[in-house]
Amino acid sequence: MITHLLAAAVALLLSTCRAQDAVGREIAPWQPGTMDIHQISTGRGNAALYIFPDGTTMVVDAGEIQTLTQRHTGPRPDGSRKAGEWVVRYIRHALRHDPQPALDYALLTHFHGDHMGEVAGGVPDSRSGVYKLAGITRVGEELKIGKLLDRGWPDYRYPAPVDDAHTKNYRAFAHWQADHNGVKVERFQPGRNDQVVLRRDPKKYPSFDFRNVGANGEVWTGVASTTRNHFPLLDSVPQADWPTENMCSISFRLSFGKFDFFSGGDMPGIPMPGCPQWHDIETPVAKAVGPVEAAILDHHGYIDSMNEFLIAALRPRIWTISVWDSGHPTSAVWNRLQSKRLYPGPREVYATDVHTGVRSVINGIGYMGTDHGHIVIRVGPGGDQFRVVVVDDASESHRVIKVAGPYESR
Repeated sequence: MITHLLAAAVALLLSTCRAQDAVGREIAPWQPGTMDIHQISTGRGNAALYIFPDGTTMVVDAGEIQTLTQRHTGPRPDGSRKAGEWVVRYIRHALRHDPQPALDYALLTHFHGDHMGEVAGGVPDSRSGVYKLAGITRVGEELKIGKLLDRGWPDYRYPAPVDDAHTKNYRAFAHWQADHNGVKVERFQPGRNDQVVLRRDPKKYPSFDFRNVGANGEVWTGVASTTRNHFPLLDSVPQADWPTENMCSISFRLSFGKFDFFSGGDMPGIPMPGCPQWHDIETPVAKAVGPVEAAILDHHGYIDSMNEFLIAALRPRIWTISVWDSGHPTSAVWNRLQSKRLYPGPREVYATDVHTGVRSVINGIGYMGTDHGHIVIRVGPGGDQFRVVVVDDASESHRVIKVAGPYESR
């Protein structure tokens, strides 16, 4: 009996040691019963990996802009590979606990190249020859996807046919994967909490919930699964005022025990001059979501995003931001994030790769939690506590460069 108890104690100690992250060491593997949210830094677009408490996996976006200008930071870790390739390699490392790493879900927030992948000269063909490999299509070529969710399947016609070269390539990918590779492709349906569920051991983690909040102007009300249409009927609106691609972005709230996380794609909350007020999609979404522990900034913190109502409603302890552009974030957004008038208490901002131009014009941005690196939110068992782990993005060392927390979930 003593031997068995000793063995159990040693096993628990080893498990605890493996779960600890320390500066200068390789980030520890994911542990069952915990949840990881990785914001991957490539310098070319948004990409995130989620590992749920039972090991269910999801990628949210995998962008790849092809043309870099002075507005952009350099590619991460370097330019020797395309962004989609770096994302695949990062995911394989993060899922090294699994002998056959795969993605249970892939979710595309909207159809822009920095979220799904641009098609340009030099982009290679897929093995099938049906589509080219850029961003999410590269990820799906290399890692098996169980279910693919986007805002447009199957016809991609709202608010008008979406048929630019980049989206056509993605659509060819989605249809080929559905027809030939067994991928289940679905249109994201606001209000539901059963499109993304735990796939490995759902009964063990009853406090997990993935709530579809919004897409295409349809927004969850916060009551049961009911929704309402925030956008007016298009036949009553001049075409110049029709919803933009960003306005149609998918948004969701992820919950595990007391811990809540929000993601809203590139949805705007501040209408451009002369535009109708309903172009603000952040406000109705924020009303449904409420307070969270952590969130990623909408639209990279650009001029039309992160309005006062959203910031005050979400009031997270941790903001993450996927950035690589000299306009991300803007001074006005940064000032709103820091305002104690909007919500009291401490808050920290963690960014993937802040442009030098932003550092020079925004007062106080040097006080960020970090201005470069892969940002990993590690949620402890039951969702009661969480930490932020920043991982080196200048190499594939996966070396921890900062650990913050633990923070208590509310």
